[in-house]
Amino acid sequence: MTDPQTQLETLRGQIDELDQQLVDLLAKRAAVTTQVGIIKSQTGMPTYVPEREAQLIASRRAQAQQQGVPPDLVEDLLRRIMRESYLTQNVQYRCATLPGTKVAVIGGRGALGKLIVSLFERSHYDVIVIDQTEWPQAKAMLAGVKLCIVAVPIKQTIDIINTLDYLDDDCVLADVTSIKQAPLDAMLAVHKGPVVGLHPMFGPDAPGMVKQVVIICHGRQNEQYQWFLEQMITWGAQLTVSNASEHDADMAYIQVMRHFTSFVYGAHLHAEDPDLSSLIAHSSPIYRLELAMVGRLFAQDPNLYADIIFNNTENLALLKRFRTRFDEAIHLFETNDKAQFIEQFTQISKWFGDYAKTCLVDSKQLLLKADDDRMLRKK
Repeated sequence: MTDPQTQLETLRGQIDELDQQLVDLLAKRAAVTTQVGIIKSQTGMPTYVPEREAQLIASRRAQAQQQGVPPDLVEDLLRRIMRESYLTQNVQYRCATLPGTKVAVIGGRGALGKLIVSLFERSHYDVIVIDQTEWPQAKAMLAGVKLCIVAVPIKQTIDIINTLDYLDDDCVLADVTSIKQAPLDAMLAVHKGPVVGLHPMFGPDAPGMVKQVVIICHGRQNEQYQWFLEQMITWGAQLTVSNASEHDADMAYIQVMRHFTSFVYGAHLHAEDPDLSSLIAHSSPIYRLELAMVGRLFAQDPNLYADIIFNNTENLALLKRFRTRFDEAIHLFETNDKAQFIEQFTQISKWFGDYAKTCLVDSKQLLLKADDDRMLRKK
């Protein structure tokens, strides 16, 4: 009878062999998804098809259940594999209109502008990039352009839009600013042709638009820019329509409050000056994730977040109301009113409803992933 160490080495050898087979299968799958991408680029089929992805995951979960493998494990693996497969398809795209159509991106050398330029170039458009160095020639460069996208910082957006009164009447004028009412009003005032406001809900570090949300605020002559919307769908974007005022109201919560509270939390940590490495070493997975969201803010351009927070004076009233509620919560602590705390907690829980339970389930997956990554970094 072999000793336990020998048995262990034999089993480890079997695991290594199976892992090698797994890598081989992933390589074969990547080759197939690359071919899928080629076909989609030739036909204009969207890169991301939610129904297909849902059906695939459901089928594999059922198979896993039958074979005694945790379905959640299989789904986790599949989602990671599929995310990688979208990258293999993110090479070339079919043009949704006539190839060679002239598209201009003002601010096309900025972080988000570069991504937009890259997507259009890979879709066989004639792309014109206009930044500060080209601005004196902008009028001549924009002649004959069918789509002009303004992708500059918030504080410059309105001023840039107000100069574009010379665009051809059939040119689509669009912006990608994180606020929508003021830019949309400016575009409608300065341009007689089709107008649309966009807000890509992702950062410039995204590899493309696959599975990314883009908010659409219609302006004028919607039918004239359907090809542009179809192009974004081909890129894999998920389009959602909103009116400009509702969009800006939502962004006050989604962006302004989130970024501002992260800023204040970071400022508080900076002033208190705890040992950051000790906090990280002693933290739970949920706190590490929260700390990562705060730390992430301070690894980026402060001008961007200053523009987002300071762009609308109405945001100040919202933040002051938040401060009032923070003070009210502090008062509960000062008076040791646990009963009122629990009562408010229960009311808030009811307001969130079933979404709170969904958040609990989803966050567990995020925490497990974050914990796995932390253990790997320790090694």
